[in-house]
Amino acid sequence: MDSTEFRKRGMEMVEYICNYLETLGERRVTPSVEPGYLRHLLPTEAPQEPEDWDQIMSDVEDKIMPGVTHWQHPRFHAYFPAGNSFPSILGDMLGDGIGCIGFSWAASPACTELETIVLDWLGKAIGLPDHFLALKEGSTGGGVIQTSASECVLVTMLAARAQALKRLKAQHPFVEEGHLLSKLMAYCSKEAHSCVEKAAMICFVKLRILEPDENASLRGQTVGEAMEEDELQGLVPFFVSTTLGTTGSCAFDNLTEIGNELKKFPCVWLHVDAAYAGNSFICPELKPLLKGIEYADSFNTNPNKWLLTNFDCSTLWVRDRIRLTSALVVDPLYLKHGYSDAAIDYRHWGVPLSRRFRSLKLWFVLRSYGISGLQHYIRHHIKLAKRFEELVLKDKRFEICNQVKLGLVCFRLKGTDKLNEKLLSAINESGKLHMVPASVNERYIIRFCAVAQNATAEDIDYAWDTIVDFANELLEKEQHDEITEIINRKKQDTLAQKRSFFVRMVSDPKIYNPAINKAGTPKLSMELPSPVISRGSAPIIRTQSSVDHNSWISWPLAFLFNSNNEEKGNNCSLRFRHLDTNVRPTSSRRNSGAGSSPSPENETGFVNQQQQQQQQMQSPRKSPMVLRKASSARENHN
Repeated sequence: MDSTEFRKRGMEMVEYICNYLETLGERRVTPSVEPGYLRHLLPTEAPQEPEDWDQIMSDVEDKIMPGVTHWQHPRFHAYFPAGNSFPSILGDMLGDGIGCIGFSWAASPACTELETIVLDWLGKAIGLPDHFLALKEGSTGGGVIQTSASECVLVTMLAARAQALKRLKAQHPFVEEGHLLSKLMAYCSKEAHSCVEKAAMICFVKLRILEPDENASLRGQTVGEAMEEDELQGLVPFFVSTTLGTTGSCAFDNLTEIGNELKKFPCVWLHVDAAYAGNSFICPELKPLLKGIEYADSFNTNPNKWLLTNFDCSTLWVRDRIRLTSALVVDPLYLKHGYSDAAIDYRHWGVPLSRRFRSLKLWFVLRSYGISGLQHYIRHHIKLAKRFEELVLKDKRFEICNQVKLGLVCFRLKGTDKLNEKLLSAINESGKLHMVPASVNERYIIRFCAVAQNATAEDIDYAWDTIVDFANELLEKEQHDEITEIINRKKQDTLAQKRSFFVRMVSDPKIYNPAINKAGTPKLSMELPSPVISRGSAPIIRTQSSVDHNSWISWPLAFLFNSNNEEKGNNCSLRFRHLDTNVRPTSSRRNSGAGSSPSPENETGFVNQQQQQQQQMQSPRKSPMVLRKASSARENHN
């Protein structure tokens, strides 16, 4: 590709980018692909011969774009903003076109000096103390552009570790450095970014994660008590990482309290990570959120989040640049130059040696929008977040889970974490919106952030309507499932009851046979030779009141005793195997104590003897049961 074709293709690329950003709302915000999708669309080897540019761009649209998550999409509300703007893109294009590697002043003086100047511009706009500005008279500090906030935290922890080891080595010259390293302890909040934990792993130091208060803010007393406890255990506190605008809920640690506590520990490095929120401090009304910055040793923010500058551009300022660079200086002869003592070499300010001309894009943005334009952009996002917060508060089924100070709103359905997981999963799978969760105070919350550069109130209303639609559908389904569960549980309980009833039914058939229950079941004593007592002409069956120990007559026999045998014409006699006695049932059930219902609920369970005698005397139809000798009973029966 020569200059002529580059001009043509460059214009086409600009047109493609403009068309992409202008029609982004028509695309699905997140891709509907599975891992490995692209491997099946592209060849397994690079082409041997050059390919046509039009074919390459055709594949971009057909194969690459279907797998892209569109961070600039108006329906993208996850994470924090991914800054982007046309001035920033042009600045990156120019930096890429120049293609310098600015590891030292001599390698590209403009690359180094513009970075120093732009960082002072931004530091003043944010409201940083003068000791953070490189060009302020008497200052020993300065700013540098790093790749990300994670790198800022790592670099400052490395610098703090180097200072701590140097001090301990002076106090204990004969102790091995590895042993001294094992004593170092760093601190951060539970709500701090995971990059702090990763930095501690890289630095081989211990990290104590502290509990914040109910507003997810780390307090000074918590930090002070933790460091005092560790000192008593022989450990050496050396680094505290605080956060202004946590990733989970945009909470703010109490810098003033922590700074006052660290006065007792003057050798501890205090770092402030304000990757997202730090950009907003260019607005005068938000500068109070920076209170306590005077205690900090370092501060970072990400213009590539909320200052319309595309990635990568993370800015770091330090109070004392010598403390930073002394931990990272490696100075071979081939990198030295004649102005090493008079100029800044940014290769000593970070992990990588090589550096791109990143200050160009930040310079373009600051000049194109001005501080007032960037302030308007930030205030607009905060206004949109407040609008979303109001919509959430109007629906009593939802709740707000953070203090909405900037552009992030944390909310959830009132209910279980599982319910909110289902809601977010359904929304994201639809491709209509994209949000991410967080865990704050041990609760699952949903994060909603205004991120698109040109986001409107209509975008916020659309997002809320989408959330409500999915919530309605989910709650209806949950209610239906709950009703179904209740019905199933009732069925199970009923089945268990029936099974229990069946067991009792087999044990005591009177439960399910009304005729038997109505007839009554007499008891006979096993201790007596005969189950009846003859009083006049009416033999009476013994009941429980007459003997203490008894046994039940089986229910068919009891039924026969009380059946109306005259009506049925039944004149059979019964023989008991354990008794030398035959019994002939001839009485009428209707007139022989039918009013009594012997059952397990009635402890006596039988007709009272006197009542039975009176009923027998009053009933002319009723005949007493006749006892016969065992031998004559067999004959009659035969």
